[in-house]
Parts: sequence; C-alpha cells; structure tokens
Amino acid sequence: MDNLSTISLTDFTRNAMILWLKGAEDFSMVMRKSGMVKEVSVPQNSGNTREFTEIDLELYARVKAEREQAQYAKVQQGYSKTGTLYRVAFAEAITYEMRTQGKYPEVIAKLTNLLPTAMNRMELDLQHRFTFATSTSYTDMDGRTVDTTVGDTLALASTAHTVRGASTTFRNKLANNPQASLGALEAMEKMRVENSINQFGQKVPVSDDILWTTDDPNTINTVRVLLQSTASIDAGANASVKNVYQGKYKHVILSRVATDKDGNTDSTKAKYWGLVSSRTSSFYLGVHEEPHVSAPSSNGAQDFLTEDWIYKVSGGWMIVIPSATFFSISLGDGTA
Repeated sequence: MDNLSTISLTDFTRNAMILWLKGAEDFSMVMRKSGMVKEVSVPQNSGNTREFTEIDLELYARVKAEREQAQYAKVQQGYSKTGTLYRVAFAEAITYEMRTQGKYPEVIAKLTNLLPTAMNRMELDLQHRFTFATSTSYTDMDGRTVDTTVGDTLALASTAHTVRGASTTFRNKLANNPQASLGALEAMEKMRVENSINQFGQKVPVSDDILWTTDDPNTINTVRVLLQSTASIDAGANASVKNVYQGKYKHVILSRVATDKDGNTDSTKAKYWGLVSSRTSSFYLGVHEEPHVSAPSSNGAQDFLTEDWIYKVSGGWMIVIPSATFFSISLGDGTA
C-alpha cells in the first residue's frame, strides 16, 4: 500500500478492494456451503417476503381395470412458512491519524476484517437454527425476537410434528439425547426410518447424507472414528470386517452451534449432533443482498469534522424452514 499520508481516496479504495477480497477468501461459510441449506435469490424490487411450502403426491399408483379411467393422484400441500428480509450492516473509519502517522497494521486489519463481519452474521444466524432447534423463538444480539417455528407451528426439533393430510405424527429429536456413539447413531437412524413420512402419512425412504456436529473435540473424534475407520469399528485391531459407515455420511462441523445469542461459547450445547438429508432439505436462505462493502466515492466524501474515510459493509437475507422432515438432532446431554 502506498504512503497513506499522500494517497487519494480513490487510490486507497482501489487498494482496499484487494484486502476486502482477501478477507472474504480467508473466511469459510461452512453452514451456507454445507449442502444443508438451499439458496434462493430475492431480486431487488420484488418485495420483502416470500412464502415457502412443500407439496407431496401420493406414492402408489392405483389398479386400473380394463377400459376404466385412470384415477387422478392425490396432491397434498404441506404447511407454509413466510420469510421476511432483514439487513445487517457495520461501519469502520479510516482516521486521519491512521493515514498520516504510519498506522498501517491498524488500517490493514480494519479493511481485511470488515467484509467478514456480515458473512459471520449470516453464518451465525444460519447455525442458530440448530442452536435453538428445540425453541419456538429466541432473542438475537440485536434484541429481535426470531421466529424459529416450522410450518406446523412447532420448534424445528420436536417429538410430535404433524402433517397436513393425516393424523400421523413424527419425531426428529432422539429419545434420551445420547452423545454421539455407534449405538446412538444406530438409534438415530432407526428413529429416522420409523419417522420419515410424507404429507399423507405414508412412509418414505430415508436419504440422510450429512452427519453434523458441533466443534466439540470429543464428538468430532468419535464421528471421525465412526466414518473413517477401515474395519468394523467394534472389532479387534486385526479384524478384516467392513465398516458400514465408511463414506456413508459427509461430516459437517458447525463451530457456531454451541453459542449464545451473541456468539459467545455456550457449553450446554457442546454435544449437539444429528443427521440431515441434503436432498429433501427445506432449510431456505433467501439472499437479497450479498455481503459487500460500500466505499466513499471521492475525497469530498470524508467526514468534515473528523476527516475520517468511512467504509460500510452490509447484506440482506431471510431464513425460512417450512418443514422439519429433513432434520434430526440429539442434544447429547442425556435428558429424556
């Protein structure tokens, strides 16, 4: 970067663009890119809400006798959920003193870290849907009440989710909330097989392909043993028995699930884990405004009283989950 005491705002912003991009490249949006979240675009001037729903067709064709008309398949709309856009923003000042007193490290740190603040917030908001999966709402760091219900008005994780076309219910929270282990994973899979139904209450195949955990080291290591061992995970060291879990799931580590509303560590959630189907996921992220940095356009844009150059990051999106069928969880705390 050139001498900051003589560089123009235009040239400074041109150099800063490189640092913003570097900051973004160094940041990994794990949840957004995990396969669990489905992105939809919310174009400019298209309103601030979107309604999401699911529709199921009967699974089984009916017998057709000679010269009889084919029966029409029944269609059942699932529950709907409406998402509303919201925006986030942060500003940073590059002060006159920074520009004229050789405070290059401070300048670089501010510019590199500005864009990821909006990306961090998107990632936190996405992961907090799992953090607060057993609640119908939570209060975020800005004091907003965030609705976390799915279309049947229950929390994302429940023992009695309902469907529209039948009286059948299903659960996606594992009984007794065991920590991750071979037995617990098999119990989770059994729950999924017995509770995967469509809107008619008909049993549907399980397509779970993601095993997600927090960043708790013990949980991570347990899952890695389960998924990566080359022999049966409960056999002797020299056993030549196939590990049926090898390659079965993608392990996604979510480092922000075990946090409170402000993103601070919450050890009570450290053992959360579960399964997700990326194919049937109804976890929607509606992106209206990708996180981006806005810069003043000319030297005349500096603050008159402080002589600061102000840069701002902003972004806008909605998060909506109309159905809980794709998701399961164990809190890992042994509670009933």
